[in-house]
Amino acid sequence: LQTMIVTHSGGCHCGAVRFEVEGEQELRADECNCSICTKKGFLHYIVPKSKFRLLKGSESLSCYSWGTLTAKHYFCKVCGVSSFYIPRSNPDGYDINVRCIDSPTLLSYKIKPFDGQNWEQNAQTLAHLSNET
Repeated sequence: LQTMIVTHSGGCHCGAVRFEVEGEQELRADECNCSICTKKGFLHYIVPKSKFRLLKGSESLSCYSWGTLTAKHYFCKVCGVSSFYIPRSNPDGYDINVRCIDSPTLLSYKIKPFDGQNWEQNAQTLAHLSNET
């Protein structure tokens, strides 16, 4: 994977929600097999809060939480797309849906399976992803 840092842009389907996220041109995307991630088709790219900027659409976001209420699953009220959220594993960061990055800055991504069905045993493997570097 390349290490050149760029600013990716993306958003929801209807365009009501737009964001920017700093990251490499070639990303590692975690594919979680838990119930919500499987149903949403979310491909995860977790970053520190400082690397994410919501450009527009805060008024178009709705939030879904359950269980510990730590994760904040944001989605567009207009089109229903979840382009990012605050994950339980990294509440100090943002989790970007790689499928919602639409800028030509993203050259490719490599999918890595994550066993979210056994979340409690595996969550610590994600903890470092929201650390400032």
